[in-house]
Amino acid sequence: MAEATAVPSGRRIAGLALPALGVLAAEPLYLLFDLAVVGRLGALPLAGLAIGGLVLGLVASQLTFLSYGTTARSARYFGAGDRPSAVGEGVQATWLAIGLGTVIALVVEVVGAPLVWAIADGGEIAAQALPWLRIAVLGAPAILISLAGNGWMRGVQDTARPLRFVIAGFALSAVLCPVLVYGWLGLPRLGLTGSAVANLAGQSLAGLLFLSALLAERVPLRPLPVVLRAQVVMGRDLLVRTLAFQACFVSAAAVAARFGAAAVAAHQVVLQLWSFLALVLDSLAIAAQSLVGAALGGGHTAHARSVAWRVTIFSAVAAALLASVIAIGGSVIPALFTDDRSVLDEIGVPWWFLVAQLPIAGIVFALDGVLLGAGDARFMRNATLASALLGFLPLIWLSLAFGWGLFGIWSGLTTFMVLRLVFVGWRALSGRWLVAGTSPA
Repeated sequence: MAEATAVPSGRRIAGLALPALGVLAAEPLYLLFDLAVVGRLGALPLAGLAIGGLVLGLVASQLTFLSYGTTARSARYFGAGDRPSAVGEGVQATWLAIGLGTVIALVVEVVGAPLVWAIADGGEIAAQALPWLRIAVLGAPAILISLAGNGWMRGVQDTARPLRFVIAGFALSAVLCPVLVYGWLGLPRLGLTGSAVANLAGQSLAGLLFLSALLAERVPLRPLPVVLRAQVVMGRDLLVRTLAFQACFVSAAAVAARFGAAAVAAHQVVLQLWSFLALVLDSLAIAAQSLVGAALGGGHTAHARSVAWRVTIFSAVAAALLASVIAIGGSVIPALFTDDRSVLDEIGVPWWFLVAQLPIAGIVFALDGVLLGAGDARFMRNATLASALLGFLPLIWLSLAFGWGLFGIWSGLTTFMVLRLVFVGWRALSGRWLVAGTSPA
């Protein structure tokens, strides 16, 4: 376990972050690819994909504790030299994933229609979104199994195999998507529905690969109520935190939909790019999670603090570089996703908000990783709720009331990020997250 608790070098951080980058980037990269494929069908199918994808995204994003919470708990056992217990956290998280994924799929099949109609304000956008969602949500158990698998593998500092698993699922989806959407190779032209089938196939393959890796560890597979309960307690705080995020993003999509198909499509293109870049930066936060958890599990608080500073510096520099690329490519990159003139005209406003936010996000996401690795879930919950209630949501709904459009929506997102920077920056400097031992703070 010397490697798990040694003072982290830049090479060590990069060795964990780069494979994690591939895993994190795969899903939004596929969705960007999907947007590019569906975008050629016009603004209406693209808007339908935006709404359907938003609802499906709730499945993974609402249950990120299966990944982040499992990493925090697993890494501490790994740092203490107890790999079987570290993998055991993954077993229990996988049981939760199977149960929750099955329930979610059933619930969305039942309530999908009113949910989509409420978000899209009815009409043709909802009619496009619902068939896509009914097919894609069948992959919910596989999505959650992959989250749990990523969690315990990050905890034991294995980020290479998850990359291979996710790439396999992404590759299958990427091949099937244009074939099914456009009806290539003599197959029926399924349009937007073909995108959902491709998504389901890719998620299912990745989930099966993560299951096979867990079985290969040869640890006990029976459910353990004590461990499940502890995971659910941490998951509760992370779930509330994620609910705050999703209340903001669902509100933003709902308000954008009220400004028309072009506005919601433009919002979704930039938001998906924002999500992709956020996860690029989050790869460094994943390294921080694993290294901070292992260091604290082994009782090395100085090492944990060193990780926090190094990762924050690396992430801030990377974010500044990404902001420069997005600024320079402002006249070229949007056209990769759609050729609809009305959508391209709307993209200009959120684009420059994206550029301005990235340097802030680089610091915020790095410190998120540090605090999540320490198991500081309660503070993260409270900070996110406060940022959402004080920053994002008021501006979102004022945008609807006063007709501010995408300018108001993205002003809210920017305020949200600034407030989060204040909260997590203060917490990191306070040192209150530096709690050693196998139990998260």
